[in-house]
Amino acid sequence: MSIKITLPDNSVKEFDAGITTEGVAKAIANSLAKKAVAGKFNAQLIALNQPISEDGALEIITKDSADGLNVLRQTGAFALAAAIKALHPEVKLGQGEATDDGFFYDTDRQEGQLTVDQLPAISDKINALVKANAPIEAVSMSKADAKKAFADEPYKLELIDAAAGDTINGYQLGDFFDFEEAVVLPSLKDLKHFTLLSVAGAYWQGKSSNPMLQRIYATAYFKEADLEADAKQRQEARDRDHRAIGRDLDLFFVDPKAGSGLPYWMPNGATIRRVIERYIIDKELADGYEHVYTPVLANLDLYKTSGHWAHYREDMFPPMDMGDGEMLELRPMNCPSHIQIYNHHIRSYRELPLRIAELGMMHRYEKSGALSGLQRVREMTLNDGHTFVALDQVQDEFKKILRLIMDVYEDFNISDYTFRLSYRDPKNTEKYFDDDEMWTRSQSMLKGAMDDLGLDYYEAEGEAAFYGPKLDIQTKTALGNEETMSTIQLDFMLPERFDLTYVGKDGQEHRPVMIHRGIVGTMERFIAYLTEIYKGAFPTWLAPKQVEIIPVSLDEHLDYAKLIETEMRKAGLRVELDARNEKMGYKIREAQTQKIPYTVVVGEKEVNSAAVSVRRYGESEAEEMPANMFVDSVKAEIKNYSRDGKQKRGAGKNL
Repeated sequence: MSIKITLPDNSVKEFDAGITTEGVAKAIANSLAKKAVAGKFNAQLIALNQPISEDGALEIITKDSADGLNVLRQTGAFALAAAIKALHPEVKLGQGEATDDGFFYDTDRQEGQLTVDQLPAISDKINALVKANAPIEAVSMSKADAKKAFADEPYKLELIDAAAGDTINGYQLGDFFDFEEAVVLPSLKDLKHFTLLSVAGAYWQGKSSNPMLQRIYATAYFKEADLEADAKQRQEARDRDHRAIGRDLDLFFVDPKAGSGLPYWMPNGATIRRVIERYIIDKELADGYEHVYTPVLANLDLYKTSGHWAHYREDMFPPMDMGDGEMLELRPMNCPSHIQIYNHHIRSYRELPLRIAELGMMHRYEKSGALSGLQRVREMTLNDGHTFVALDQVQDEFKKILRLIMDVYEDFNISDYTFRLSYRDPKNTEKYFDDDEMWTRSQSMLKGAMDDLGLDYYEAEGEAAFYGPKLDIQTKTALGNEETMSTIQLDFMLPERFDLTYVGKDGQEHRPVMIHRGIVGTMERFIAYLTEIYKGAFPTWLAPKQVEIIPVSLDEHLDYAKLIETEMRKAGLRVELDARNEKMGYKIREAQTQKIPYTVVVGEKEVNSAAVSVRRYGESEAEEMPANMFVDSVKAEIKNYSRDGKQKRGAGKNL
């Protein structure tokens, strides 16, 4: 019996029934067969040696594809489990998966979980299995037989019970069998370039109500060069991890005993945050915003009216019953609070645009497993703002907001960003406010504004807020990942729900349009972003300590050091005098370790000439200059946002 196989170029070839993907690849070219690792038959991934017995479309998956790498890593997870069971038969296996950057396997052991010290032995065992190159055979069995095979594996039994159908599929390698639906390679010969990375706790199937297992992380590539590049990237990630830098520079900490996801800002971190907050407030005041303070608590009815309770209830903390019928809620968003500010007075068209801004504290009910340093927290302060405008003011106000955002980016030296227009998914009526006319109108206005500005953008369906479309400004992190830094959102819904009005020129009431905008997101996430971008070496204007003064001799030069410290403080510099009884070389090295922009050493020569010996962070040579000249140069650098004397380019002035 013959079957017809349609290839990606739409050519059709006949083969005997039972041919495998590998067989098809060999029939086309031996070079293709050498690169083949799996097949995709009728859009379904299949093993390289799985027989094909019917007509269909076949794509040959090769080593240089994302699917091919996924198959290798799934094979790595299988081999990891086999090695663990060979060395530690008492370990109970959970589940292993390939991921975007590697693979993992979850394990459990009653007498103590596997540790990072045991990874080298497990790695050696995997290498031995690879060297043996025994075949991996696909096996199918009934659920009843599978339960017998995994009688001592409670997590596998749970997976078997949850599996659809009456048959369980898996793979056999020697005496080791694993219940596995994903595709793996026919042998381990290509699993030569792998590394076991780390171990960490992980709830079984990601549910905090389940037991905590031990997850072993690893990665694999077909080429050694790719594995080496991955190792360098991971080291770079470790070097830039804001959590590690935050610890080393004493910026912040999170103590689960005091509350998970609730950062404590140490003086250094608090200084960085305060500088940013003052900067943002000054920028917004100069741009016509009125800054307010609003409560972090509000009546639950406020969020029912806004729609947050219906759409984001799972991300909100449980309401607090005050005992008299009033239910208070920790706010997840600031917009209903700013609506209260708008609604407190009768508004006239003469007041529009009315711009309200706040560094508003919010709370989100994040699960413990999702929390991460400053990037995912339960309490956060958003650089938030809302503008209330007449319909004919939308485009000009949009342009003004975008100019402000790009101006701020210029000052923080953020240049790698793109624009995304985020629309609703019209099929998702549960997530998005159901008003086709509102969505059509607001999305066309946003698109029209971007077209008028002549800016490049891309469109993303399903990324809008529940109440309206938005422009998301996507930035690249230090490691090349994309995240949303800023947003501008049009909103016709909340003014309607809260019955917002203004008195127009005609003396009649009209409905304003509400524009939500965030310039740098939350203080927490923005500072995490900056910490990783700068690798902890903050530019002078942001650095918690800008100058470290070190006297050569405490007995002879301390008085002069104190004198220039006083002058620097009067000039507004953040300066510290190191008067500890330690060797000068040790103090200089420590100042470099703390990434302080300037280390100033003063000795006899500097005392006699009213000078300082200045060493910039990251440089080995010191420069002597008059003390007053140094102070003036640092002040100029701070004023110019540490741009090395370059003049500001006027970001966004052509918008």
